[in-house]
Amino acid sequence: MLRIYQNTYRRTARKAVVYSTKVACCNHSTLCGITSHPRRSQDSGSSGSNGKHRRHEEFLLAGNPARGWQMPPPSRGYGMLVVRILRGALKLRYIVLGGAIGGGVSLRKKYEDWKDGLPDFKWLEDAMPQGERWSQFSRNLIEVGSLVKNAIDVDPKLKQLGEDKLSEWRNWFDSRLDDAIEAADYQGVQIVETKDDLKAKTTVAALGITSDESRKKYEKLQSQVETLQTEIMNVQIKYQKELEKMEKENRELRQQYLILKTNKKTTAKKIKKSLIDMYSEVLDELSGYDTGYTMADHLPRVVVVGDQSSGKTSVLESIAKARIFPRGSGEMMTRAPVKVTLAEGPYHVAQFRDSDREYDLTKESDLQDLRRDVEFRMKASVRGGKTVSNEVIAMTVKGPGLQRMVLVDLPGIISTMTVDMASDTKDSIHQMTKHYMSNPNAIILCIQDGSVDAERSNVTDLVMQCDPLGRRTIFVLTKVDLAEELADPDRIRKILSGKLFPMKALGYYAVVTGRGRKDDSIDAIRQYEEDFFKNSKLFHRRGVIMPHQVTSRNLSLAVSDRFWKMVRETIEQQADAFKATRFNLETEWKNNFPRLRESGRDELFDKAKGEILDEVVTLSQISAKKWDDALNTKLWEKLSNYVFETIYLPAAQSDSFNTMVDIKLRQWAEQALPAKSVEAGWEALQQEFISLMERSKKAQDHDVIFDQLKSAVVDEAIRRHSWEDKAIDMLRVIQLNTLEDRFVHDKQEWDSAVKFLETSVNAKLVQTEETLAQMFGPGQMRRLTHWQYLTQDQQKRRSVKNELDKILKNDTKHLPTLTHDELTTVRKNLQRDSVDVDTDYIRQTWFPVYRKHFLQQALQRARDCRKAYYLYTQQGAECEISCSDVVLFWRIQQVIKITGNALRQQVINREARRLDKEIKAVLDEFSEDEEKKGYLLTGKRVLLAEELIKVRQIQEKLEEFINSLNQEK
Repeated sequence: MLRIYQNTYRRTARKAVVYSTKVACCNHSTLCGITSHPRRSQDSGSSGSNGKHRRHEEFLLAGNPARGWQMPPPSRGYGMLVVRILRGALKLRYIVLGGAIGGGVSLRKKYEDWKDGLPDFKWLEDAMPQGERWSQFSRNLIEVGSLVKNAIDVDPKLKQLGEDKLSEWRNWFDSRLDDAIEAADYQGVQIVETKDDLKAKTTVAALGITSDESRKKYEKLQSQVETLQTEIMNVQIKYQKELEKMEKENRELRQQYLILKTNKKTTAKKIKKSLIDMYSEVLDELSGYDTGYTMADHLPRVVVVGDQSSGKTSVLESIAKARIFPRGSGEMMTRAPVKVTLAEGPYHVAQFRDSDREYDLTKESDLQDLRRDVEFRMKASVRGGKTVSNEVIAMTVKGPGLQRMVLVDLPGIISTMTVDMASDTKDSIHQMTKHYMSNPNAIILCIQDGSVDAERSNVTDLVMQCDPLGRRTIFVLTKVDLAEELADPDRIRKILSGKLFPMKALGYYAVVTGRGRKDDSIDAIRQYEEDFFKNSKLFHRRGVIMPHQVTSRNLSLAVSDRFWKMVRETIEQQADAFKATRFNLETEWKNNFPRLRESGRDELFDKAKGEILDEVVTLSQISAKKWDDALNTKLWEKLSNYVFETIYLPAAQSDSFNTMVDIKLRQWAEQALPAKSVEAGWEALQQEFISLMERSKKAQDHDVIFDQLKSAVVDEAIRRHSWEDKAIDMLRVIQLNTLEDRFVHDKQEWDSAVKFLETSVNAKLVQTEETLAQMFGPGQMRRLTHWQYLTQDQQKRRSVKNELDKILKNDTKHLPTLTHDELTTVRKNLQRDSVDVDTDYIRQTWFPVYRKHFLQQALQRARDCRKAYYLYTQQGAECEISCSDVVLFWRIQQVIKITGNALRQQVINREARRLDKEIKAVLDEFSEDEEKKGYLLTGKRVLLAEELIKVRQIQEKLEEFINSLNQEK
């Protein structure tokens, strides 16, 4: 300080001397009229001014000869010098005083700067608050979190990293505490060490603490650390509750926003799919393309595996925030893989992939329906006496706050089979589990029951085989509330630290999936889980388990984060693989079908559908004459047997032919004739339609790939089609009126009836001769030319025929039946020839023999009646030539014509359109049946086109998903 004042005084005195000299020179120069030279006044710096004064002093001492100036007298010079000295001394006093004051100000400023540079030790009180201040600090922290949460959406990753940061903060705090204690020792301040007002005064003398005091102090600090850990856990739980509360409010606001956004007009703009929905569609496409994970389907999904009743389904429900699966008491409930796509949405709903119904998960009735439908689908997928099925049940669950991911719940692994299980159930479950875990990018969610011995686990060995390094496995310990009561705490800690099982995993989590009550809601289960982990000593003492390793919420965040990380790492590779596959398939198609476009089954089916419907339209273009010929032919084909067997032959055996005919015809028209007519019309329609389809096959542009499909559609439509019921009643009236007419009106109709009779009798005669040829064997000439022989039965038949011919030769008008005497005579005559037959054998032989005889006589009468029309018109029923059978066939011919005309009009006006509807219905059903389409449309061309189209669709969906994923980044 003294040195500073000395230096300041010296500088001030030096300036004062210079200043007094300048003043004297200035005064003298003014009196003498001397001015400085212009050029000299332009010298830069202070040297110009000082030099001028020095030269002026020299000038004063040496005199100026040019001006003739002389020195004043000595007495006057001494007086002026004294005056100048006194004046300078007075000025020097003020200068020294001003310098001292300025130096003091500078010194005070330096001191303030040095003081500000010293460290501030007030942060120690804020770092270790006590009592009520700690509670106030926690509440402030929660309020700050609320403000931040309302301002921005907190990234879930920061929450997961928070616990790790807490450990770093604890180490940093310890180091800062040591520094603070040393600083407090230096300043002699007091430091608060605990929140319970336990204070320790730390001074410089405290450096001599003994070893016992150090040990006590260490133990005290250790207990305080444990207390702080417990309080920190409680603060975190409160913080999580506040976060959940804020998230709920955020979800409600987001729900309202999405509702308002959805209610806007979206007709002109396509609704954009969410990222997880697009990814789920890619997985659905891949599941139908490649089920073996050989090349294509290596996309990530979360595979939930575990022993039976280990809590797999409960973990999945906790992640989905809804109890969506059926539950059982120890029995196997999951019988097929269930793919669950979790997505965020305004409403908490669920929907099956192949259904349009949405289940409101906030309503218990919809939840019951959903569980019942899931159980029904599982049982329906199990066929052929199996217990489990590989058929995937796909569903989507959307709701506010759900983590986006795709999970697959598999049947639980069993060690022992029951009597109601199939013999291959255990192996089937093992193979299915390995099949899904063998995907190198699948995330394995390994579920272990914490309430049973770890050595009884079957799933850990399978997981270790598929993922020995644990790079894609997440271990979950369930039912830890029971484990805390039953198991050794050290074993639980070993399990969750990965030290008990040889299996490795990315992370270890502990969850509570309920209290064993079927009626508990997800909210109740989560509250119970939080209460358990809050009060559990197993998970709080000594900080063995980090807070982020517990609760289903943290598990969901971790699984979702790992899922999307895996997706981003592998999706590009999958897209490249499909590009190569598409190139190979396109090359193969060009080499095999260079002039054809790759048309899949759906496109080919649509083309075949159009061709079939065009043929139905062609039915209405058939001429009326062609329809009449087809219908008349089909009608007589249906009615001829009844006419001969029921009407003509019985009437010919009676004495009153016409009366019997009238009775038979009326009964026929009232009962069987209308139905038989409709049946004939339907068969004619079917025949014409099939003939049109056959003619289309001969066209040049015909594609044989459609033949099997067209035949199946036509057959199914014809089988379903039935004629209108009112047509039968209409035909009955027409036919009864027609049969009432018994008189042939003109010669042309008479000739037509005779021709119709001859044709019909000849046809029956041919049939009868074929029956006789089978009964009696080949004739003599045929036996000689074809080296054929008669059987023993045929020889007997021939012997019986010879005897029957004798009877007909003696009585050409014999009745259709043999009398008892005639049967006895024939039998005795055969016995004489050593042929032993019974009466039934004789009657069987008599029937075709007599029919041939009768038909030959009828044919002869028809020939006789050919020119008897005018005789018939004059004499009527008393005509010498009996032509009643001609009149009978004329009446039948007229019924056939009238019926055929009515059926033709019905076909053109009604039945063709009804058949068109039936065919459309069959085509619509076939279009929805992929299995049937695959069976009816097959071949190398179809299979190659289907595969190529499928690969293109998958590649397009992959590219769309990748673009959306990159935009989200």
